[in-house]
Amino acid sequence: MPKDQAIDVLDAVRGPIQTAHGLPNAHYTDPETIAEENEAVLRRTWAGLAVGADVPEPSDCKPITFLGQPLLLVRDKDGTLRVFENICRHRGMILVEEARKVEGAIRCPYHSWCYAKDGRLVSTPHVGGPGQNSHPDMPRSELGLIEVRSHVWRDVVFVNLSGDAPPFEEVHAELMVRWRDVDKPLYHGGWDSQFTLEVETNWKLAVENYCESYHLPWVHPGLNSYSRLEDHYHIESPGNFSGQGTYVYRQLEGHEGQTFPDFEGLPDFWDAGGEYIAVYPNVLLGVQRDHAFAIVLEPVRHDRTHEHVHIYYAAPDTDGALRQKNATQWKTVFTEDVFVVEGMQRGRSAPGFDGGRFSPAMDGPTHLFHDWVAGRIGALREAGDA
Repeated sequence: MPKDQAIDVLDAVRGPIQTAHGLPNAHYTDPETIAEENEAVLRRTWAGLAVGADVPEPSDCKPITFLGQPLLLVRDKDGTLRVFENICRHRGMILVEEARKVEGAIRCPYHSWCYAKDGRLVSTPHVGGPGQNSHPDMPRSELGLIEVRSHVWRDVVFVNLSGDAPPFEEVHAELMVRWRDVDKPLYHGGWDSQFTLEVETNWKLAVENYCESYHLPWVHPGLNSYSRLEDHYHIESPGNFSGQGTYVYRQLEGHEGQTFPDFEGLPDFWDAGGEYIAVYPNVLLGVQRDHAFAIVLEPVRHDRTHEHVHIYYAAPDTDGALRQKNATQWKTVFTEDVFVVEGMQRGRSAPGFDGGRFSPAMDGPTHLFHDWVAGRIGALREAGDA
């Protein structure tokens, strides 16, 4: 597409909701377009990578591939969580192939270079010749693991691959203020409070669907039976986040009427309130009076996304049967969305589709996400012209 035409398309996306078009098909199907988009909206921002519960104990590590880049999530002996490039500084060998606890150092399987869990290079056997474990031209202090800039909020591990985004606290200051009342300790529910959905869709469509409540009556009839469309409201922060909220959250009860403990000290709003926010680019968060969840969207390829769902509670020990019931309920809700986002992905192969239109009354949160993506791409192009 000629440059001027591409700019016109972005202008159409960024127009007023009454006349704006959605992102064109190429942003869901074309490798070249998606490569530019990935640079603008995933590499140069604070993207979700994982959750702290993926490495719950000191010395735990987990390899993760994100946008084709091999990364390593590590919790050191003091409990500090870091993200490194998962490669040896010697010949670029992958260091860790599967999630495990690392006793001692992280050892390269190729030439046995060893790294402390804080990234320091601590051993280089025979690097100066047989029996010579050092060399003046191989300074260990300069050859530690390459750390990736990271920040943990609500147990989600965010990374800035480009290393030059503004501080996380600055980027998401408004959201952190909005949720300051629910900024409480979170306790991961454990093995029965996490699951992954493998979905044949572009990751953006999962964000778009999560943002809005418009689809509730038809896609989630069970949920809509007590949390109706008219019980919801929009959450809109241009350039930052968007989503939806409900005024009629209903606590889950066990067979004998038991419920999860509430987060302490919540304002009255949270007695029946719940909020569900897409933190741009690829993290979906939900919070209610007695539990919260985080969904990290992993872009596997242009038409495949892994949705990693983790559920958290206000106390470390909760009723196991009730926990499993809650996870099953949320999995049912999220699975009901699969046919929608997969159908929209298939629809992006129709050449006559022009990105679609937005209902001014119902699609505000989704339009804001499209506007943000288009704005990031536009800024990247302008920077390239500088």
